[in-house]
Amino acid sequence: MTKRPAPAGGFAHLGKPSQIPEAPDAATLERAPNPHADANYVVRFAAPEFTSICPVTGQPDFAHLVIDYVPDKWIVESKSLKLHLASFRNHGAFHEDCTVRIGKELAALLKPRWLRIGGYWYPRGGIPIDVFWQTGELPKGVWAPDQGVAPYRGRG
Repeated sequence: MTKRPAPAGGFAHLGKPSQIPEAPDAATLERAPNPHADANYVVRFAAPEFTSICPVTGQPDFAHLVIDYVPDKWIVESKSLKLHLASFRNHGAFHEDCTVRIGKELAALLKPRWLRIGGYWYPRGGIPIDVFWQTGELPKGVWAPDQGVAPYRGRG
């Protein structure tokens, strides 16, 4: 994955036709200056149709990802994030790897004051796997709502 700040000439994808990268390592994840770097606020991205491939069986895995962060100097450019997440569609990795990798990549790019990611994976083999990762403590005085994804209940 290429990580870079917004170039002087503009973004790689924003306002332009773009293809979904073939793999996460081929994706370009971009950032932009935070227009309110003087304030603590939470940004949320929800990806309710995230997909990847089981590295053992080759079968598709599905998750609802929720990414919350308190930006510092940078915010993520949302189109690059959408394309990056879509690039996992043909990527073989376990649930834990996908979820934590995305969190670490965003943390490295943005250097946020706080970041958390929840990966709410749909069952495979009868067991749902939920994966959570965060960078540290939420800054004092900042409200981060519950991620709002109900635990998997099946048909009961």
